[in-house]
Amino acid sequence: MRQLLTRRQRDFLAVAERLTGPFAERAAAHDEANTFPRENFDDLRDAGLLRLSIPIELGGMGATLAEILPVLERLAAADGSTALAAAAHISPLGQWGAVWRRTGDPRLERLLREAAEGRLVWASVTGEPDAPDLLTDARTRAERAEGGYRLTGRKTLAISTGIATHCSTTARYEDPDLGPRLMLFRVALTSPGLTVLPTWDALGMRGAQSNDVELDGVFVPDDALVHSLPVGHFDATVLQTVFAWAMPAFGAVYNGVALGALEYVTGHVVRRGATGDVRVRDAVAECEALLESSRALLYRHADEVLGGLLAQGLSVQEGFARCALVRRACTANAIAVVQRLAGVLGGEGFTRAAPFERMWRDVQAGRFLPFDDRSAAELIGATALGVPLAPEIGADESGPRSRPKRPVPRSAGDGHGTGVAGDGRAPGGAGTDQPAP
Repeated sequence: MRQLLTRRQRDFLAVAERLTGPFAERAAAHDEANTFPRENFDDLRDAGLLRLSIPIELGGMGATLAEILPVLERLAAADGSTALAAAAHISPLGQWGAVWRRTGDPRLERLLREAAEGRLVWASVTGEPDAPDLLTDARTRAERAEGGYRLTGRKTLAISTGIATHCSTTARYEDPDLGPRLMLFRVALTSPGLTVLPTWDALGMRGAQSNDVELDGVFVPDDALVHSLPVGHFDATVLQTVFAWAMPAFGAVYNGVALGALEYVTGHVVRRGATGDVRVRDAVAECEALLESSRALLYRHADEVLGGLLAQGLSVQEGFARCALVRRACTANAIAVVQRLAGVLGGEGFTRAAPFERMWRDVQAGRFLPFDDRSAAELIGATALGVPLAPEIGADESGPRSRPKRPVPRSAGDGHGTGVAGDGRAPGGAGTDQPAP
């Protein structure tokens, strides 16, 4: 179903449309070989889309959250892996562009200019094995060193490490004055002691190359610390600069994969002259309704973020839950779409010769990449029932001197924290993007 888009949305979408043919043609080969689609990122760079969400004043295209969503959806309809990796870069740059406009932070300006000049590609490296990734704790450890910190630990499901130059990462630091803190750092992927491990050999989203990353005493200077918060707390800055942008960005990717599956199946139906089949029409109608429901939720969320309502009208936990709902609804709808379409295609949908089976596999990654369904359900359900899962650090107190509001767990995954602070019950989820450096 055709979307009603603004002129700017249509202009950005037209740029993406020019790339979809080559992306779709290359997708099967990268899926088969389990390789990162570097030539797609070259095309994205040449088309300006890696600068999509960077402010115009700093060399970018100035797209808002509502304007990046249709671009990510369209790219994903051609190749989900490329769109997923692109979202891991485009989303944080958009977050930081919004913060730069408010603060004029010179560190942010330098980072955004580097990205606009093509010298920086971002990855998110925060997920850890057997722990939910709500950015409340980490198993990775930070120890004080002269002029900075040394990080030691292992991260998992790090999207776009096949192309990134820099990443966000997290570590737990036992601060002698403030107690245990989650520290959020900017790290170059070429740092001594940092190794990208070629562990990604998954069922779907194979080209995204969401590998593990090992940090063995990696030194990060003091000015690479971008944010910190008490362990086991929901933080307003994390909500406003991470979840508010990342969850809809990735939701749009999975919606796009399902859209690609629907376009393939409707084309197949037209070619075989089955458009008059009532059962086919029912299936297509159901799929259209699911995709449009996801879009409605995505654009409502974008309006709430850009209008400041998400930050002002809800508690911090409610804000986290609202973001989680967007991602979970979009991925659940995408999975339902491909399942419904499989019945329309019949046996053809089960063959490797057709792109549909790759799309079916790709949407399954939405259950955990990024942010797993189990953690999302716990957050959404508890919030709806009025159950607080963790104390909150509000916007007026968020920052490097924020104080804990109750005793915090000893360690992520040790079984002594809250459900959101890393109690090991949920499978590891991929990292989201981080607050602005």
